[in-house]
Amino acid sequence: MANVVPVRKDLHKNLKVATKRGLEHIANQHIAPITAREYSKAANSFPIFLVKQPEAARYRSIVMLGLEAGENLYYKDERWNGTYLPQGVSMVPFGLGVDPDKEKTLTTYIDVENEYVGEDKENALFDAEGNDTEFYKSVQNSLGRLYENETMTEKFMEELAENDLLQELELHVNFSTGENKKLVGLFGIDEKKLQDLSDDKVLDFHKRGIFIPIHAMLGSIGQINKLAQLRNLSDNEQKIAGIQVHFAKETAEA
Repeated sequence: MANVVPVRKDLHKNLKVATKRGLEHIANQHIAPITAREYSKAANSFPIFLVKQPEAARYRSIVMLGLEAGENLYYKDERWNGTYLPQGVSMVPFGLGVDPDKEKTLTTYIDVENEYVGEDKENALFDAEGNDTEFYKSVQNSLGRLYENETMTEKFMEELAENDLLQELELHVNFSTGENKKLVGLFGIDEKKLQDLSDDKVLDFHKRGIFIPIHAMLGSIGQINKLAQLRNLSDNEQKIAGIQVHFAKETAEA
């Protein structure tokens, strides 16, 4: 069981982290978080969507790793088989969280029960003098960049929503058995409304680089076919005969 706690020099002076760490923690995840700054690299591997937080009106930025809960088509035989690994996934056993001793301050957290954490591993967090090691500094820098990317992604998603550029999508999956499944709750870019942006808004988006993640997100949709191919190459007996993207609004009207 995970035990995620803030890193403290006095408590974790002898704690170390293994050099080689696996990705077992996402073996059964069909989605993973992704930041807008990663879209261009991730778009060649996964379909990128936004999903709504169930408890709020906010969105989350995700890549699809499988077509149903518990299915990760990119993780097989204890190996990651994708060409890109989302930054947030690679940071385990570390994470960022609010410092319980300092209000409105973020600090590094670690899962002390993780199998890759212990006093017998290779990479120490602190040296003999109690200073941060180069390894730990690198972790902190990576977490800092991830936080900056997540903050930028929040603003990007707000921008899309404020300009009414999001539309709800549905994935219709047809199986060789004749069974059909519909995946809902996914949001993508409304291309028609994107084309209808005013010249001033187009120039504004261009100058601020907003079109870069937008076009990467649009281009990534074709990777749903890759999910179908990976599913058909897997041990799952239920093969996919076809998969299509529909606009939820059009489906409802029909």
